[in-house]
Amino acid sequence: MKKILVRGGKPLYGNINISGMKNAALPIIFASILVGDRCVVENLPPVSDVELSLKILETMGATIERLGNNTVAIDTKNFVNGTSPVEMVSKLRGSTYLLGSELGRFGEARVGSSGGCDFGSRPIDQHIKGFSALGAKFESCDTYNYVKAGPGGLFGAPVYLDIASVGATVNVMLAATLAKGKTTIENAAREPHIVDVANFLNMCGARITGAGTSVIKVIGVEELHGCNYTILPDMIEAGTYMAAVAASGGRVSIRGVIPKHMETVTAKLLEMGVDVEIYEDIITVSRYVRPGPANVKTYFYPGFPTDMQPQFSALLSVANGTSVVTESVWESRFQYVEELKKMGADITVEGNRATINGVARLKAADVSATDLRAGAALIIAGLNAEGETKVAGVEKIERGYDDIVGKLKSIGAEVELIEE
Repeated sequence: MKKILVRGGKPLYGNINISGMKNAALPIIFASILVGDRCVVENLPPVSDVELSLKILETMGATIERLGNNTVAIDTKNFVNGTSPVEMVSKLRGSTYLLGSELGRFGEARVGSSGGCDFGSRPIDQHIKGFSALGAKFESCDTYNYVKAGPGGLFGAPVYLDIASVGATVNVMLAATLAKGKTTIENAAREPHIVDVANFLNMCGARITGAGTSVIKVIGVEELHGCNYTILPDMIEAGTYMAAVAASGGRVSIRGVIPKHMETVTAKLLEMGVDVEIYEDIITVSRYVRPGPANVKTYFYPGFPTDMQPQFSALLSVANGTSVVTESVWESRFQYVEELKKMGADITVEGNRATINGVARLKAADVSATDLRAGAALIIAGLNAEGETKVAGVEKIERGYDDIVGKLKSIGAEVELIEE
């Protein structure tokens, strides 16, 4: 079994380059189905979720050409609708984007139930609501989801999402791109990766406006064409390393970021007494004294990201005072807390709220990642802890972090990948 071994207690110094955003890469990979042409996608993070997405397309008839570690050409001219392998899509939450892409291009989609991290119910009712508004009918069984356009295809329509769901916003946008007429998505998600998907589609000939706001308008076009596109940097990866420096101490410059995307994370670190310097595409984090406490409440962008909640809980576990973390997006996202408690963290969870009494130093332990971001949190805890921490569940961490061991070693962390 692969594990990450962390010897804690060393401050971090140096530079880290941020990879492309996984949460943008997945929908853009699946959006290429709509194009039916060759697209070159750059700055793809070489993480397992991206590799699995590309493999799914390849098994469905797409041609995948590796042009470098971070650049791939995807040609979906010969893509075969409705042939996604259940055993693959069941491992990937992002496979839900097959529904919108196949429906938009072929008028129907048959896709296995998706997988991904398990931290509570992740329904697709808002996706279905959007598809229905465009004139499609949806059926579901234990293994498959099936959606089909009505007579004459899909037609643009007003769509109001009950919650600002990223997945639903992307899927409705995908389905509407080639639909007849105008679609207006209200209460749309505003995350940067929504903007990235819209920009990709627009470069392929789509007519999408308002991405990044709560109202997105899509005027359907007859066809798309290929393009070259570069994925934006990963704000969650950047935030993870910012939290790591704040927990461990030291001074690290995090390069290739968009500082505006990091504003809520930056604000919390400043509130805790951590020094943060902001440049055009670099954020430098310095911490020489124990950070203070903070209260964190997750919310949809531009609120504090739920995908940064576990990493901040690890950081707050060593803050000088009592903090409260409230999870407003996903139920059951505190599963990792029992693992942090093995390391001496003083955390009490009641419903969607965790009260964290900071301790001066955590202790090493054998722990296991309950999900992707929880794994990053345990590594951060290990960087602070006395002794050797072994983190199991490496395959979950590799779903979303490009060479996390190598990047941490480059800034002085004593960390390595081991087999036990």
